[in-house]
Amino acid sequence: MSMTDPIADLLTRIRNAQQAGHQSLVVPRSTIKARLVAILKREGFLEGYIDDESGPQGEIKIFLKYDSANSGTIRGLLRVSKPGRRVYVGKDEIPRVRNGLGIAILTTPRGLLTDSQARIAGVGGEVICHVW
Repeated sequence: MSMTDPIADLLTRIRNAQQAGHQSLVVPRSTIKARLVAILKREGFLEGYIDDESGPQGEIKIFLKYDSANSGTIRGLLRVSKPGRRVYVGKDEIPRVRNGLGIAILTTPRGLLTDSQARIAGVGGEVICHVW
């Protein structure tokens, strides 16, 4: 089976692992996935991660984060731009996710940025996903 959308696969694995109440999960590594996971950690959606580049592909071990009620800190993950339908925004059209409660992650000329970072940098790009 060929993987047409590795980012959607990553988001689905995180969503499924969290719904199943797992503490961690392991996904195949790629540079963009590593950067995406780093943003989720920095924005407080994940407990942490281990980026292991060893082996032919390497892997990322992701540690999920739960609140005191044991519900996951990630309420929703939405893949916006897909291989069949790319979604690009200009610097003035960067979406606000859940009135600023969530984040949009974009690929920009400056690399992977959150919506607020992209606004500050004054760049648009491809909207990868929404997280809240």
